[in-house]
Amino acid sequence: PNKLAIIHGKSVRRTWRQYYDRVLAVASALKHTCKVTPNMKVAVMLNNTPEMLEMHFASPLLGACLCSINTRLDPAGVAFILQHSEAEVFIFDAEYDAVIEQALNLLSSADKRKLRFKIIAIDSEYHFEQSKTMQFDMSYEDLYNAGNGSALMHWEQFEGPNNEWDDIALNYTSGTTGNPKGVLLHHRGAYLNSIGNIMSWSLTTTNNCIMLWTLPMFHCNGWCYPWTIPMLNGRTICLRNIDVTKIFELIDKYDVTHFGGAPIVLNMITNAPEVDRKKLKNKVYVLTAGAPPPSIIFKKMKALGFEVMHVYGLTETYGH
Repeated sequence: PNKLAIIHGKSVRRTWRQYYDRVLAVASALKHTCKVTPNMKVAVMLNNTPEMLEMHFASPLLGACLCSINTRLDPAGVAFILQHSEAEVFIFDAEYDAVIEQALNLLSSADKRKLRFKIIAIDSEYHFEQSKTMQFDMSYEDLYNAGNGSALMHWEQFEGPNNEWDDIALNYTSGTTGNPKGVLLHHRGAYLNSIGNIMSWSLTTTNNCIMLWTLPMFHCNGWCYPWTIPMLNGRTICLRNIDVTKIFELIDKYDVTHFGGAPIVLNMITNAPEVDRKKLKNKVYVLTAGAPPPSIIFKKMKALGFEVMHVYGLTETYGH
């Protein structure tokens, strides 16, 4: 429990015990302050930050269904998902408040009544010019503080799912051929895929897995790795946005062993200027999905010290 679990920016350094306590506090506040009940949809539009990791446990603890929204969508796409999912709680990153404000304005008055709580997550190390007219009910840290303290319950006292077939997540496709399509995923599938991650990527509790979050957690719940890494007592390094210089810096500083991402991320790494590259101290294992990268990308990644495995995935299969 005292092992360093989560690293984000310059200030966030949390152990698994601290992570556990924060998850219980957030779940408690969602239950008592936001009145979240089993099967309710909790929408989130967050970057790869500790808040997103916490929500992957806080929402399931309540038996609620987590709906992660693609941060790259336009206001119409966000509005459609909020309406179609029938989400009643919406937690979002301050970086997207302008898009979200427009999305909320597109919703009908009936939908506005359905969306009962709007909670903003403000990353203290990244300052965004917030819309002066954007309205929200509380900040994410206010939510955490509302559940923290003497009223904090043990995890056994949360409802959780009634059975393994209950919904754990609602993910939407990108909507390239029309409106996004929603896919409901159940607890059993998420658990099995999380276990499958360990076997397919040869992960163990002894190989000190250190995961760099380049893969968006909104994408198929980060291929279920927000649930896999805690199983392994591993470590997670959060990265808000893709920045190839930062990728090399974080790999070097924290001895990263694994990361996942689309072929475009691999292309950025192999084409990074020499001044931005750092020689790897150990082999770094990479999962990539989507259209197969050109063979030259595999060769270049190998020459840099990366071992790449190409996988295929679907939203319907919890990722890859």
